[in-house]
Amino acid sequence: MSKLVPAGLIALALVPSIAGAARLGALASGAPAPERFTEMPAPVVVHIIAALIYSLAGAFQFEDAFRRNHRAWHRRAGRVLVVAGLAVALSGAWLTLFSDLPPNDHTVVNIARLLVSAAMTYGLVTAVHAIRRRDIRRHRAWMIRSYALALGAGTQAFTLAPYTVAAGEPAPSPRAALMILGWAINLAVAEWIIRRPARHRRATAAPVTLRG
Repeated sequence: MSKLVPAGLIALALVPSIAGAARLGALASGAPAPERFTEMPAPVVVHIIAALIYSLAGAFQFEDAFRRNHRAWHRRAGRVLVVAGLAVALSGAWLTLFSDLPPNDHTVVNIARLLVSAAMTYGLVTAVHAIRRRDIRRHRAWMIRSYALALGAGTQAFTLAPYTVAAGEPAPSPRAALMILGWAINLAVAEWIIRRPARHRRATAAPVTLRG
């Protein structure tokens, strides 16, 4: 993949990363924050920190030259990123199940969040199992899918923004549709990357390799 890919992925993660960092600052300083977060801050903190690690550090796993030239880093980072990805998925499911729904959310959104959390968990576990069997192709495919789902919040910023500018804060049903669209776009791009002919991939290896 192009050297621009990590920069593009980091840019996509920038909006939720800034929002997450701001939320961490608010929780640490005691500034006003939604009650659902102040009542159970631990899963919120885990989710935000894990998402920052997974989305930002994980972007470098997709740059071919960097991966080839830093194989030891790639393997060590892979182990950290799998743990971070699982923390993102499981803490997200916890917050979905045990936090109150925000006023502008919809039950459909929470069902989608649980499905995304389950798919990320399955993808990461499958990727670990695949790399231990030296199945690079399967490992690569599931790591790409899991990373794409994790970056859903970044794409949702772009699906929600035009509607918000044109019509104001979306009602629960349009908001649910636009959030699901963000995940769907990322998965569609992931599947295109996974399935495109090998000659166009420059023999791209697995995004996160647990052992060489």
